[in-house]
Order: sequence, then C-alpha cells, then structure tokens
Amino acid sequence: MKIFFTADNHFLHANILEHSARPFKDLDEMAETMIDRWNTAVKPGDTIYHLGDFALSWGKKHAGVIDKILSQLNGQKWLITGNHDRDEVTKNARWTAVKDYHEIKIDMGGEHKQRVAMSHYPMRTWNQMHRGSFMLHGHSHGNLVDIGGLTMDVGVDCHGYRPISLDEVASYMQDRKIVPCDHHIPERTGDSTGDKIDFVAAETRHHPPQ
Repeated sequence: MKIFFTADNHFLHANILEHSARPFKDLDEMAETMIDRWNTAVKPGDTIYHLGDFALSWGKKHAGVIDKILSQLNGQKWLITGNHDRDEVTKNARWTAVKDYHEIKIDMGGEHKQRVAMSHYPMRTWNQMHRGSFMLHGHSHGNLVDIGGLTMDVGVDCHGYRPISLDEVASYMQDRKIVPCDHHIPERTGDSTGDKIDFVAAETRHHPPQ
C-alpha cells in the first residue's frame, strides 16, 4: 500500500479553466485527464488524502455527477475539506473519512516516525513544526509566495494534474529547512526524518527566499 496526496481538482468548476490557466478545452477533457492520471498513480489498495476543493456543486442536481467521478477514482479516499466542498461532496459515502484538518505519523525508516499535518489552507505554524513535521496544503494553486519551512502545496496545478506520492513529498522536503517563527526552538528529537533535516536560525527567518 502506498500513500498519496492531492488537492484542488475543482471538478465541475468551469471558471477554474481560466482562473488557473488550465490547458483543457472544456470540463469534460479536464475531468477525463485528471481521472486517468489519478488512476495511473493510485492503485485500488492505496490511500490518498485529498486536501480540499474536490468539486464545485450547486445543490443536489450535482450529487450524482460527483458520485460518478468518485466511483471512478482508485484508492481509499480521505477528504480534508476545502472552501468549495459543499454537501454534495462532503456527504458522499465513498470517502473513508471527511475532516477539516488531519495528521498522520508514518514510519519512513528514521529514528522517529514522520508527522504530516494536512489542511486545505497553508499554515504559518502547525503542530510539531519545530521537530520537523510536514505541512501539506492546497488552496493556493501554486501561487503562494514561498516562505520556507517544511511546507508543500500538493494541489494538482503544481504537479501535472495528478496526485503525488509520499516518496515525492519526502524527496522535496529533504532540500528544505525548518524555519522557526515563534517561541519553539528547532529540535533534533521527536517527529523528524533524522539528521537530513536542517533549520534556519531565528535571526534569518524573516529574510525572503533568494
């Protein structure tokens, strides 16, 4: 079993084609492409966390269409809700669970398990960030100014309209640093992937990325 993450598909959302400059001629082509790329990556026994804005719906008339899309997608699907996810999305029984925020701890071979915090919205601080926990989010469609830290936008606009694997997240984080922004002092103990994670000293934390 593998673990995947994604966000911001915006199925049925016509304006997203223009707002995010998506390279599809219409919603049908967008949906077909994203379903195909989801299933190419995610197998039926895998787990995938969707970090919100799965689809845009306008009442019960869209419930059937959303259910049909979900029925075509592989994996045990968890939803961390976004601002566009209405009842037709959140109350669908095909989700393993529906939450506003979620954390998991994963054995990645280090001394301690890796904590992963998930929210639709990017966070400036989050649980155990000073100990190397990851913050995964969506919402920003790749347009958020990078403030550093162990954060990652997992939205489809950033990753070829497909989910990304835990291995891809870990590889990305290896080149990033813990950036303390409050009273918590970075530690080498607790939840982390080990000595490969470094941190930026507090006196440099407000410097913009170079």
